[in-house]
Amino acid sequence: MSAVSFQSVSKHYPTPRGELHALKGVSFDIEPGEFFGLLGPNGAGKTTLISILAGLTRASGGRVTVHGADVQADYAQARRQLGVVPQELVFDPFFTVREALRFQSGYFGIRDNAAWIDELLEGLGLADKAAANMRQLSGGMKRRVLVAQALVHKPPVIVLDEPTAGVDVELRQTLWQFVSRLNKQGSTVLLTTHYLEEAEALCGRIAMLKQGELVALEKTSDLLQRASANVLRFKTDHPLPADLAAQARVTGRFVQLPAPDALAVERILARVREAAVPVEDIEISKADLEDVFLDLTGSKPAEEVAR
Repeated sequence: MSAVSFQSVSKHYPTPRGELHALKGVSFDIEPGEFFGLLGPNGAGKTTLISILAGLTRASGGRVTVHGADVQADYAQARRQLGVVPQELVFDPFFTVREALRFQSGYFGIRDNAAWIDELLEGLGLADKAAANMRQLSGGMKRRVLVAQALVHKPPVIVLDEPTAGVDVELRQTLWQFVSRLNKQGSTVLLTTHYLEEAEALCGRIAMLKQGELVALEKTSDLLQRASANVLRFKTDHPLPADLAAQARVTGRFVQLPAPDALAVERILARVREAAVPVEDIEISKADLEDVFLDLTGSKPAEEVAR
């Protein structure tokens, strides 16, 4: 039995100009114990799919199950199987961190789980904040509490919707160490992220969405084989000539261009010299998951666009 199964899931919204099709018959399964990545540009349908899985949004068509429990017909059973960490920072300002975790436990009918709460607090770097009021916490600490709340009932399926967006490096490392440990112990993890290096490092399989449709569903290693060609990287403070700019991935001073062979490298560098563009720190390396993402979706990850 699949841990999570999406079967021909569609979602459309009425608009003044007709209907917006956020999801168009998306189908894939996530197996028990997988660390699974769900990628796509903004507006691809990732959060809509997660909202349907969590029972927050009703699908227009299709079926979603969690360990066999239908998220609509058997909502309570399906929800007990899930621990969802949302994008938004939602918290109750009247409770301490420990009280918030106790109340969250109560929603699932769980008592006497102080030892597990202590383990969550320790594992997520919250032990010294246990008695602090939620209002006193930084954004990163609130994010940690959201993760703890999602895990307090020991769900077999953990859903992380952009869990590290806008948080510091320390939180990322703490979160991934703890979640990876749970995954090794048998938990299924579904991750949506714009940080493609996270997906590349953590996920065994990846699904990619574009405009509500599934455009890739493969092992991460197989996706990376698509990007087996070399790329030329360098730094410059000057604009590239138009012909190179059309092919380049530019992030601040960093420029990356596809260069499948030595002749392509020579041509690019000759064109750069011809345009009098000074460059530094030239290197040739293998393409990565971000190149696959760009090729399949035609979009830049959000963190790159923001730079």
